[in-house]
Amino acid sequence: MGLIHIDLFTTLDGVAQAPGGPDEDTDSGFAFGGWQAPLIDEVVGEQIDSGMAEMDALLLGRRTYDIFAAYWPHVAEGSIARLFNRLPKYVASRQARTLEWANSTLLGPDVAVAVRELRARHENIHVIGSLDFVQTLFAERLFDRLTLWVYPILLGRGKKVFADGVVPTNLRLVEPAVTSPKGAVLQRYALADGTPGVGDMSAGDRET
Repeated sequence: MGLIHIDLFTTLDGVAQAPGGPDEDTDSGFAFGGWQAPLIDEVVGEQIDSGMAEMDALLLGRRTYDIFAAYWPHVAEGSIARLFNRLPKYVASRQARTLEWANSTLLGPDVAVAVRELRARHENIHVIGSLDFVQTLFAERLFDRLTLWVYPILLGRGKKVFADGVVPTNLRLVEPAVTSPKGAVLQRYALADGTPGVGDMSAGDRET
C-alpha cells in the first residue's frame, strides 16, 4: 500500500498561499506572492531534493498543475525538471479538461475513491502545494505523511494550511526537526491512529 505525502511551505501563522511567485495565487487580493523566495537557502534546497528522491508520482490540484505544466516541460536541465517531466501526474479538477503535460491523468469525479486507488499503483505519491485540494485530503484523512517547512514570517491574511476542512487528527513526528540558516524549520509527521485525547492538568497540581 503506497503512501500519500503532503508537502507544504507555510509562514509561522499558517499562511501557505502563493509561496513561489507573485502571480501564483492572487485570490482575495493576496499581495505577498513569492514570500518564500527571500528565505531559501542551501539547507532548504538540500532537504527538498532529498525528499523527492523516493517520489514515484505527483498528485496535484488544478491550479498547481497549471503552474507546473506551464513551467517544467520547458526546462531542459536540472534534476527536478527531469523528475517532474517523467513522473505520472494525477490532477484533481472539478472540470473536464485536456492535460497536455506528458504522463498526466485527470482523476475521476469521486476524488476520494480515486486517491485511494492510487495507493495500489505507487509507493510514494507526493502532493506539492495544491492548498485547496489539500483541504479535501485533510477532511478525508487521505494522507500518510505531512511535511511542513515553517518560515519565520507572519502575513496575517491568506489561505491557511489548516482551514475549515480539517478533522481532529493525531500526528507523530517521524524525525528531528531541521532548521535552516535563515530560520525555516522542517517538520515531518506521520498520520497516527485515533483522535486527540484530553486530560485535566489541574489534577497534577492537587497531587503535589
